[in-house]
Amino acid sequence: MGGKKVCIVGSGNWGSAIAKIAGSNAARLSTFENQVNMWVLEEEVGGRRLTDIINTEHENVKYLPGHKLPPNLVAEPDLLKACAGADILLFVVPHQFIGKVCDQLKGHVKKDAIGMSLIKGVDEGPDGLRLISDIIHEKLGIEMSVLMGANIASEVAEEKFCETTIGCKNRQHGLTLKELMQTPNFRVTVVQEADTVEICGALKNVVAVGAGFCDGLGYGDNTKAAVIRLGLMEMIGFAKLFCKGPVTSSTFLESCGKLQGPATAAELHRILKIKNAVEKFPLFTAVYQICYEGKPVTDIIKCLQNHPEHN
Repeated sequence: MGGKKVCIVGSGNWGSAIAKIAGSNAARLSTFENQVNMWVLEEEVGGRRLTDIINTEHENVKYLPGHKLPPNLVAEPDLLKACAGADILLFVVPHQFIGKVCDQLKGHVKKDAIGMSLIKGVDEGPDGLRLISDIIHEKLGIEMSVLMGANIASEVAEEKFCETTIGCKNRQHGLTLKELMQTPNFRVTVVQEADTVEICGALKNVVAVGAGFCDGLGYGDNTKAAVIRLGLMEMIGFAKLFCKGPVTSSTFLESCGKLQGPATAAELHRILKIKNAVEKFPLFTAVYQICYEGKPVTDIIKCLQNHPEHN
């Protein structure tokens, strides 16, 4: 019995940083097969194919320049070839492409493969909310976990210390995924509330935008702390409204990410409208209105002053 075969589906900035970790760990651990495949959407860079550059120079010169990738990481432009026989699939493509990628993979993935989504964002579904991991599970029929953290790709690649959280309902699979991902400077916590971790990863993006507005207006740390605290309360309320399983407050104190805030705010607003719950989430709504409806940035302060948490 050889090690588990790993494939990284995606090769942008974040995908390449994750490939650096997964490739290095697979090379030294008997749990995993030495070669790690990375699906790369082929393009030309300086007259050369990007896959050729990655496979000869071991660097993604377009999306993660200046960082050497492990030599056992193989860039493959054919999605089905990259994923053939994979036991573990790490999904790191932009969230708007995941449906199309899964449609291509349908019927070509091992039934007992484990998938892990590192994609931040949420989608609309028939009941309002649809998680990215749910989309992958519905299309491919494989067990899904998620990895979410306040992780910036360049800092992860530079091996600066950061934390991340894996949400995995199967404890044994969670430990295997932790083994694949953890390094001395990329510390992994595993929790079983996968849905909460994924929602948290998306919602923190919106709170981060609100905190950024406070910075832009020149308000101090106390104001930003209020945004973060009230944002946390709204995140917990949102998760309780939409999560199928239990929602434990401690999961929200795990590291579950930021970035991609405005797009997530728009998705959230549509989802909350379907549920007639817009007025219950004033901070999320204020961020949406400032980003998309031309409301003044100073409205974020009005939102804090009138927040229902203070009533």
